[in-house]
Amino acid sequence: MIRLATVFSGIGSIEWALKRLNIDYKIVFACDSGDIEIENIDETKAKKEFFALKTKKEQKEYVDKLLENNKKTNFVKQSYMANYEINDEDFYHDVRFLDGRKYKNEVDLFVGGSPCQSFSIMGYKKGLEDTRGTLFYEYARLVKEIQPKVFIYENVQGLLKHDSGKTWNVIQRVFNDLGYNITTMVLDSKECGIPQTRRRLIVVGFKDKSKNIDKPKAIELNYTMQDFLETTTKFGNFKSINGTIELEKLAGEVDDKYFLSELVLKHVMSTGSKNYYTKPKIDLKVARPLLATMHKMHRAGVDNYVTYKGKVRKLTPRECLRLMGYDDSFKIVVSDTQAYKQAGNSIVVDMMIQIVKEILKVEPFE
Repeated sequence: MIRLATVFSGIGSIEWALKRLNIDYKIVFACDSGDIEIENIDETKAKKEFFALKTKKEQKEYVDKLLENNKKTNFVKQSYMANYEINDEDFYHDVRFLDGRKYKNEVDLFVGGSPCQSFSIMGYKKGLEDTRGTLFYEYARLVKEIQPKVFIYENVQGLLKHDSGKTWNVIQRVFNDLGYNITTMVLDSKECGIPQTRRRLIVVGFKDKSKNIDKPKAIELNYTMQDFLETTTKFGNFKSINGTIELEKLAGEVDDKYFLSELVLKHVMSTGSKNYYTKPKIDLKVARPLLATMHKMHRAGVDNYVTYKGKVRKLTPRECLRLMGYDDSFKIVVSDTQAYKQAGNSIVVDMMIQIVKEILKVEPFE
């Protein structure tokens, strides 16, 4: 059994990857704020008080106290709790208030990313100390405290060029300071069997420095975006068998609300201004990157639209989840707006599947 812990957990791409691969795993903890900030606090003082508490229960109650005046709903947590086996006390709200010391040597695989907008690093002087104040620091801190056998870090490929490469230089050095053997790669979803262009930076670290992995070899893309549509493959016929997507093509229907009015269609098919020109294209074979803001319906040079019975429509939330590698057994328990956002923020499950397969070749987690 793999003891798994995740931060910036989202709707659980690594969890769903292990599920699709039929690998036995236990979630030690997960953490995601659902974009709900802990507001109006002295962070330095609050963290000092938090980390002085002796038990996980006391720490959990402390964070709950910080959040008691915030009445917003964590919709990410709703989706996560509906699809995975985890106790409420093991789901954390804020990575800044998560004490990895309480989980030292209790985690086999630690997975997460950090928002790229958190980086404002100008150089490298003191390793981890130089990255304080960023969410990347919190991820690295947790690796140092937990000491997992393997970690997977994910981010946008643009991180490699952020601040003329200075940010990536810092990140590499911080990872190296953790004492792990590091492998870095950029993967594209369409190289992993999913018809979506979505490139991501992946860092894999092994505590046993004699171990490392190769970049997964690209696999043949057997499907198009059209195959993933509910009007091609109705709900329930999009399945995963031993980690591989299998479709039974039988046409289904979608609600009229997903079709574009003439006014909206005119907007999405516009090319934009000379400063922001995008060529409108619909009915793509390979989807453009799904956006967390796709519910707002951007131009057809940015978002994905398809034609059905002579009318243009946007993708349904279920289709977006399929394009992120979630088969139809994944439960949607939130509104369309939240489902679009959660799909757009996720890591592609099939990308995680290919990485896990490579990891298991050298680290069986026994």
